[in-house]
Amino acid sequence: MRRGSFNLLCVTLRPWLTRQNTKYRQAVPVDIRVAICIWRLATNLEYRSISHLFGVGISTCCSITQEVVTAINAVMKPQCIKHPSAAEFRLIVQGFRDRWRFPQVAGAIDGTHIKIRAPPDNSSCYYNRKGDYSIILQGVVDHRMRFWDINVGRPGKIHDARVFSLSSLYELGSAGTLLPHWTETFEGVDVPLCLLGDSASPLLTWLMKPYPEGGGVTPQQLNFNHRLSQACMTVERAFGRLKGHWRCLIKECDAHITFVSRIVSACCVLHNYCEVHNEDYLERDYGRVTEEEEGEGVGLHEQGYAQQQHNYIRNALCSYFSTM
Repeated sequence: MRRGSFNLLCVTLRPWLTRQNTKYRQAVPVDIRVAICIWRLATNLEYRSISHLFGVGISTCCSITQEVVTAINAVMKPQCIKHPSAAEFRLIVQGFRDRWRFPQVAGAIDGTHIKIRAPPDNSSCYYNRKGDYSIILQGVVDHRMRFWDINVGRPGKIHDARVFSLSSLYELGSAGTLLPHWTETFEGVDVPLCLLGDSASPLLTWLMKPYPEGGGVTPQQLNFNHRLSQACMTVERAFGRLKGHWRCLIKECDAHITFVSRIVSACCVLHNYCEVHNEDYLERDYGRVTEEEEGEGVGLHEQGYAQQQHNYIRNALCSYFSTM
């Protein structure tokens, strides 16, 4: 993070973090408070080492980190992670069309696991199939790898599709209020705006997933899957950059289970902040957890006419791609 971006961050958080001096001690300046938190999130260095670096007590480092994380979520999250406006949706749709030639896309959705220390209560719920204890971060990103919706805190044992079905995103999508009602006709079918997901996602009119690969898959369907996979790399790269910048998300988070979600949320806010300010990033693989499970998830099966409409839309896009 460049000094200019850091100073602007301090200005934004100053009203929340300013403390008064007393006759017994000088208050820790706002810029030092922010730096302590940023250093902790970016390196996952233990508080003892951070205490030596900044010349403050260990308990002070811990309390400052909690205060700054809380301030980031309270002050910055409403501005940095929010539902796009109509004009912003037009930019997102055009961005996916220009970069990956995939029309009618309003975002890409996926989930990733954040390792945690085994909680004292209900620890088995957080034990995932990889053999770690974790919580799940579900994120929706635009074509610039910026989050516009996040859902944090579900236990790692839950399948991605189940996390999706329990989210407010699913409620809004089911109610028809998540995305603008813009359609474009392909192969005689009116295709609405949609999100792109992986094979663990359900197939909905507003959420596209790849065709199951195996016996009977056609070359046209494989071509559709390839194009969808390319566009979905946006959210996978976003998770990679998120964990690359904020390395506390790679290692086991030793914070209390009630505070881990706030840390993850603050890191997502800071990710968007860095992306908006064009901070440099070295592309590397930071151990992103991928989901390879197939399945629709509990409560997401739809039969009859609704399921038929979902297939019509996906088949129309498949036919459209085969003519390109």
